[in-house]
Amino acid sequence: MPELKRLLVTGGSGFIGSWLIRHLLHEHPQLHIINLDLLTYAGNPDNLLDIEQDPTLASRYEFVQGDIQDEALVTRLMRDVDACVNVAAQTHVDRSISGPGVFITTNVLGTQVLLEAARQAGVQKFVQVSTDEVYGSIEGTAKFTEESPLEPSSPYSSSKAGADLIALSYWKTFGMPVCITRCTNNYGPNQYPEKLIPLFILNASTDQSVPVYGDGLNVRDWIHVKDHAAGVAKVLFEGQPGEVYNIGSGNEHNNMEITSLILSTLDKPESLIRFVADRPGHDRRYALDSSKIERELGWKAETPFEEGLRETVQWYLDHPQWVANVRQRERDLLSVSV
Repeated sequence: MPELKRLLVTGGSGFIGSWLIRHLLHEHPQLHIINLDLLTYAGNPDNLLDIEQDPTLASRYEFVQGDIQDEALVTRLMRDVDACVNVAAQTHVDRSISGPGVFITTNVLGTQVLLEAARQAGVQKFVQVSTDEVYGSIEGTAKFTEESPLEPSSPYSSSKAGADLIALSYWKTFGMPVCITRCTNNYGPNQYPEKLIPLFILNASTDQSVPVYGDGLNVRDWIHVKDHAAGVAKVLFEGQPGEVYNIGSGNEHNNMEITSLILSTLDKPESLIRFVADRPGHDRRYALDSSKIERELGWKAETPFEEGLRETVQWYLDHPQWVANVRQRERDLLSVSV
C-alpha cells in the first residue's frame, strides 16, 4: 500500500468527485487533498461546503480552480502530490450527442495532460475513474468483466474508452502505476438535476411530466455514490498497477421501474409519465461483474437500493435552495458564454 499524504483529485466539485473527497478526508486522516476543478455547469462549490466549514477537515483541503488541459498548472500541482485520482470529465450522453467536441478535448486530451504530468512527477498511483458505458450494451443476464471488449456507443463513452486506453498505455509503456475503475450508474445527494433520478424527482415533486426515452425498458445497475467513492478509495490504496476494477452493485432496474419507484415515493400518479423519442445509440442494458474488486480488495456495495432511493428523494425535497443555486449557476454560465 502506497504511503500517500498529498492527493490531487480532479473534478472534485462534481457529484462523484465531491463524495470521493468527503470519504477520503473522513476515512484517511493523514491525507491532504487538492481539488482541481474548472467549475463548469456541473462543478458546484456548494457540494463541499460541509468540508470547508469543518475546521478539522478544511485544514486538509485545498481548492484550485483550473482546467486539466492547462499543462503548466497541472504540472505544478502534480509535483506537490503523491497520487492523483482523475474524476474530471464531461459526462452527460445527451450533451455529447449535441456537442461531441468538448468531450474529446476534456476526457481524452485532458486525461493525457494529467498522465504526462503524473509520469514526469513520478507519482505513486494514478486512478482513472471511468464508466461501464465503455463496454457498450449487453444482452440477457450476462455481465461485463474487466476483460470484456470495449464497444462504446456514444461520443461520451467513446471519449472515456479512449482515455482508458491511453491510461493503460502509460502503464504498459512507461511502467506508471495506473489503475482504472469502471462504475455503473450513480445516484444520491448532490447529483446534477439533468441526470435521470434527480430530474424525475424534481419534475414529479412539482407535478411536471417525467420524460421516459423509448419504451422505458433500458436497464441500468444503480449504485449509491457513497459506495462508489469507497470503491475508488480501495483501488487508490490497494489496487494493483495496470489493473481495471469494475464497481457495481447488482441493483439492476429498467427505467420504468425507477420511474414508478420515484412516483410512488412521492405519492404522484403514473399519468405524469411522458414517453419521448429514444436517444440515438441508446444502449439497452449495462451490467457489471464486480467479483474482482470484491475478491481482491474486499470492497462490496452496502446501500440497499430502495432505501438509498428514498433517502435521495427526501434529500432533494429538503434542499430546494441547493437546486435553485445549481440552476442559477448554469443560467449564469450560459449567459457568459453567449
